[in-house]
Formats: sequence, C-alpha cells, structure tokens
Amino acid sequence: MAASGRGLCKAVAASPFPAWRRAHTEARGGLKPEYDAVVIGAGHNGLVAAAYLQRLGVNTAIFERRHVIGGAAVTEEIIPGFKFSRASYLLSLLRPQIYTDLELKKHGLRLHLRNPYSFTPMLEEGAGSKVPRCLLLGTDMAENKKQIAQFSQKDAQAFPKYEEFMHRLALAIDPLLDAAPVDIAAFQHGSLLQRMRSLSTLKPLLKAGRILGAQLPRYYEVLTAPITKVLDQWFESEPLKATLATDAVIGAMTSPHTPGSGYVLLHHVMGGLEGMQGAWGYVQGGMGALSDAIASSATTHGASIFTEKTVAKVQVNSEGCVQGVVLEDGTEVRSKMVLSNTSPQITFLKLTPQEWLPEEFLERISQLDTRSPVTKINVAVDRLPSFLAAPSAPRGQPLPHHQCSIHLNCEDTLLLHQAFEDAMDGLPSHRPVIELCIPSSLDPTLAPPGCHVVSLFTQYTPYTLAGGKAWDEQERDAYADRVFDCIEVYAPGFKDSVVGRDILTPPDLERIFGLPGGNIFHCAMSLDQLYFARPVPLHSGYRCPFQGLYLCGSGAHPGGGVMGAAGRNAAHVAFRDLKSM
Repeated sequence: MAASGRGLCKAVAASPFPAWRRAHTEARGGLKPEYDAVVIGAGHNGLVAAAYLQRLGVNTAIFERRHVIGGAAVTEEIIPGFKFSRASYLLSLLRPQIYTDLELKKHGLRLHLRNPYSFTPMLEEGAGSKVPRCLLLGTDMAENKKQIAQFSQKDAQAFPKYEEFMHRLALAIDPLLDAAPVDIAAFQHGSLLQRMRSLSTLKPLLKAGRILGAQLPRYYEVLTAPITKVLDQWFESEPLKATLATDAVIGAMTSPHTPGSGYVLLHHVMGGLEGMQGAWGYVQGGMGALSDAIASSATTHGASIFTEKTVAKVQVNSEGCVQGVVLEDGTEVRSKMVLSNTSPQITFLKLTPQEWLPEEFLERISQLDTRSPVTKINVAVDRLPSFLAAPSAPRGQPLPHHQCSIHLNCEDTLLLHQAFEDAMDGLPSHRPVIELCIPSSLDPTLAPPGCHVVSLFTQYTPYTLAGGKAWDEQERDAYADRVFDCIEVYAPGFKDSVVGRDILTPPDLERIFGLPGGNIFHCAMSLDQLYFARPVPLHSGYRCPFQGLYLCGSGAHPGGGVMGAAGRNAAHVAFRDLKSM
C-alpha cells in the first residue's frame, strides 16, 4: 500500500462509534467462554450469517482480525477529511430478502441510486475542434438509443432486445442464489431420508429451466462462450461492445476472448436496488455504512462482535466435531458450530486441523484459481475531473455523468484484451482498463466542501511481476502514475487536482483484507468453480468435511460481490443442522 497527501494520518474507520458498537457495549460487555455459534470474520457475509442466526435464537459471536468491521465493504478515512469505500465501492447485488429481514433501513442504511449509470468518453484525436463523442447509458431506453445511434443505428435498435434477453437470464439465475446448490453427495451416498430431503434442492434448477424454456441453448452460450462472441452476435460498434464487456472481465483475470467470461457479465447485471432491476448505487457514508447497518441489526438481537480478535485455530474434538475456536492470544471459545467467512484457503489450509480433512479435498483447495488483476487506487481530489468529451460546469458542481461508472481505455474490446496480455507477461498493463467512480458526486458527506473522493478500479496487474519480482513502493507509484497519465488524457488537469492517494495492489488486497491473491471473489468466478463446484466439487453447500464447520463467505455458493447470499444461506443450513443435533 502507498498513501500520500497533505497531512496524512493513520487510517481509521470513518464511523468511530457506530450504532452496532454502542448496542454491543451497552448490552453485553466482555467476551464469554461459550456461544452457540462463532463466526470467523466480520465481512458482510459473516455479519449477515450472524444476524440471521441471532434472530433464530442462536447466541452468536463474531471475531474480526482488523480494527474495523466490514471486510472489503468498509469505509476508511485514509486522508484526513476524505472517507473512502476502500475496497468494494458499489452496491447492487445484495439480496432483497436481506434488506427486509434485517430491517437495514431501520438500522440506518441509505442509498443513492445512479441514473445515468455508465459513461464511456472517447478520445477521437482526429476530431479537430469538435468535442469528442461519449456513450452515456441510463434507465431511459429512448435516450440510450439516441446515445448508441451516434455509433450505430443498428445497435440502437438491437439494444432494447439485448437488455430484455439478459434480463430473462438474470430472472432464471435469481432463484439459484437464495438456496444451497444441489446436494450431489447426498444423492450419491446419503440415506433414503437424506436423498428425499435433497430433492428440494432441485426446485431452483427446475424453475430456472422453465423460465429459459426453448431459449436454453442460446443462454447456455452466454454462460460458456467468450463475451466477445456473444456481443458480436448483437452489436457492431466497438464503444458499445467494449463498455458492456468491461462487466465481463471486471475483477477477473480473464480477457473478453476467454470462454466463460459471459457469466461474470451476468453476475454484474443481475442485481437491483429498491425494486429497480439492474440498478447500482452508492451507500451513503461509504460501503462501511452497509456493514454497520447489518452489524446493528445483529447486535440489536443479541449478537456479540469483537474487533482485533484474530482466530488462530478451529478446535475439533476426538470424534471429529467442531467444539470452538482458539484466538491468537490463546483464549479458547467453545461453540457448537463455527461459520468461517474467511476464504476457503485460509479456512481449510490454515485454521482447520489437517488430519480431519481428506487429502484430495485439501489438494483441490490448494489448487483453486485465485488470480486477480485488480489494483484499487483511492484518490482525494480538490475538484471534479473535467472530461474533454463532457466538460465540467463553470462552478464545478457535479453533472449527470459524474455519478456514473466512468470507463476509460474502453473504446474497443481490443484494448481490454491487450491490457490482459500485458499481465500474462508479468507486466502491469501499459494502458490499464479503468473504472472511475466519484461517490461524493451524490454523497457530499464523504469529502470536504468542493472536494471529492475518486475510486479507481484498475486492471490488469499481476500478483507477482515478471522475473518473480515483488511489488515495492517504486513499482506501486510507477503504476499509479501510469493510471493518472491515462486519466489526464481524457480529463486534462486531473493530476493537478490530486490531494492524496492510496494504492492497493493484489498483494496489498490480500494482506489487508484477506483476499487470496487479491481476488475480490475469494476464488475465480469461472464455471469450474461455481454452483455445486464451489469451492470444490462434492463439497459445496456450506457444510465442510466434518461436523459443525461451515463456509459462509464469497468462496461458497453463489460467490463474490456484496450479495450476502452466502452468509444467509449458510446460516439457514447451519440452523437446520443445529436443530437436528
């Protein structure tokens, strides 16, 4: 990590004494020797799992390694006066039931929906004195068609049909997110009763099949083909195809030409906010405010949250059943079950006694694809960027495009592929793919008056550089300077507006947030690591190879993103098991 700026101080949580901490302090006090359930890690999935268990009457404690809760969904004041969503930065995928069940609005959650939501400026160096074109997309389909028609009338007519096609696929996938995967192991090896119970796990699959109907082969192609092949069947203009393709590669060490990249695109279009399908928004106060709201819901019902308490080991008794955890300071905490919100690698290769895990299982866990292309750069600026394709207002107030995901170096899918190829050679991309977001354009509480926080989600950067070289301060700064140079071409004056920056390469994301390889999904969202193969085949569905340990983080079905489904689903599976003990 590198942070620089005028008057820097140590990173602190943006909310020094949130509601969840007050409720916990006032009601319960210190650590107890025994709980019904222990959750390892206070990331959003761990908090969701604890909130559901506590509402079901299961006395639950959460242990978090860092000084602040939220995992990657966190707000931190890296530069005085500037509050950053330091890792994850947008909300859409959080399951609707979680909003309702946990009463998140009651616990302080406020959202800023974005419309328009996507802005891709062009450079068009040969345009002379003309303002370069840009592609601005939002919820108004008529306006979208006008925008796309700048590049292709044919694409403008095709776009509503494409959106309808993808919406139907998202509807089919939706029921799969809120239930455990099909229990293949129970079908193969379980008792008659277990096999009968497992039949219910087929219902979401059957529902998905009914929704897709005769179009199933076409949708199968979306999930398995390179996204370039899918988009080429719909569109001809590169600015539109490249803009859509960014959602197929974001956070993934894949090219638009990689088979299966279509699922990652689907993963980023199947969400919604406040009843609006596909909507993305900013959380008021940053992503940490979402984690605080979930934590407040949990602690209000009696859950206990402990920060700066690192779990060193999961304890297993002589019969192969979980009996609690041991903290790094040697404290033993007994429990009937343990839910791990850490990655599969940390859970099974570091925290769990190896003698209780099958050798083949451990080998598969060690082989999970955790490659990450992401370097996240958080930037404090003293004014909004003014783009050649969309100059800022005279008094510097935010314009509609400032609230968008702003795609730079994304005018052509070839640019995305070339950036990927650089990383495959062990080099940070010479022309990085940049998603630039300015949450303070809608939420002025994040920065001092007139100033803004800028989130740069950039790729591709390898975990280890060519020749086995590790990232150091010089390499971090050189890459960030390259990113800033790219932004400067689109928005002259950007570099002069910078007050400070926080650079998080893949090793930094791993060290700070526990993301293996820096992977924001815990492991790749490829078809061989999804559904009943997540984290590994025959060991999906949250239960682990021995009794009482559950995986509830992004390494479990349905995967990464600030969705909460893994935490919710795991809590329900664990509760059913607890009742049958």
